[in-house]
Amino acid sequence: MSDYTNVNYFITSQGGKIFQIPVRCFPGLNGWVYLVLVEDNGEKYRVLIDSGSGFGEANQDLEKGLEIASGLYGEKIDWSTLTHILITHGHIDHFGGMFYIRPKTPAKVGIHELDLRNLTNYEERLTIISGRLERFLIEAGVKPEKRSQLIDMYKFAKSLRQSIAVDFTYEAIGMQLGPFQILHVPGHCGGQVVVRLHDILFSGDHILEKTTPHQSPEHLTLYTGLGHYLESLDRLKGWSNGVKLSLGGHEGPVTDLPGRISEIKTMHHQRLEKVMDILFVPHTIEEISIELFGEVHGYNILLALEETGAHIEYLYQRGLLEIKNLEELERGSQPVAITYHRL
Repeated sequence: MSDYTNVNYFITSQGGKIFQIPVRCFPGLNGWVYLVLVEDNGEKYRVLIDSGSGFGEANQDLEKGLEIASGLYGEKIDWSTLTHILITHGHIDHFGGMFYIRPKTPAKVGIHELDLRNLTNYEERLTIISGRLERFLIEAGVKPEKRSQLIDMYKFAKSLRQSIAVDFTYEAIGMQLGPFQILHVPGHCGGQVVVRLHDILFSGDHILEKTTPHQSPEHLTLYTGLGHYLESLDRLKGWSNGVKLSLGGHEGPVTDLPGRISEIKTMHHQRLEKVMDILFVPHTIEEISIELFGEVHGYNILLALEETGAHIEYLYQRGLLEIKNLEELERGSQPVAITYHRL
């Protein structure tokens, strides 16, 4: 790996060229977009993996990154020369830049089927998920004023976007585009995929160098949830034999993928054990989230609640928890705060 004014450069075992472009997604959150140049059976692939958030200076970061990559490669690369854009999953910090890029490029845009509506029916999904989120927050025990603030926070940035067209889905092309192999790994997001080119893996948010990727309950969005995520980690471990380097959507590269997978699984199992210890005494999800993550602020409050909810859901689905205030739920027609207790 080399560092050229913040654009990092990698070469695969078969000569594929990768430029890692830094983008500022949101305040406090940086990420990577990947420009991949490779030839396969006489066909040139000029592929962008993810597109940044489209917020703030993210689009300018992309433009600068393409300019630097062109200089390093010795050939002009711009939006008009791209052949494909592969979105690893339907979270705004990975596909939000498409609203800027789409009118500028003939590149074919792909995403997994389970995240297709995130792009093509964006407004509909925002409405549906906002309603589910409100019910989740009520059941988590969040008070009305705080609940309203969290929902407004969730909707604010996302409401500035609109639906965009997609050209193909990954299962429809047999989970392969030329030399790019694709694996569906739901959990962090319903349509999360990883993309392999030769001996390098593009892991999106499925595997990150330091952070254990965020989980949310499956009843908010299907195919998320801790159960799906842990299963996907096992699936990836077998599929990725021969991968020498994993490049995530955030943070640094991972050189020991099996080791990192084991670390992530261990962390989640430790968190599950901690939740079970907390639930010797009945708690709501909000109360558990405070014990797990301490005092957090802003959007991190919602992330902590969803992460806690995913772990509670995992334990409850497996018969390890009971609802302590079941009679209160039975009496009312509206959702109420749920108190959980270990069996």
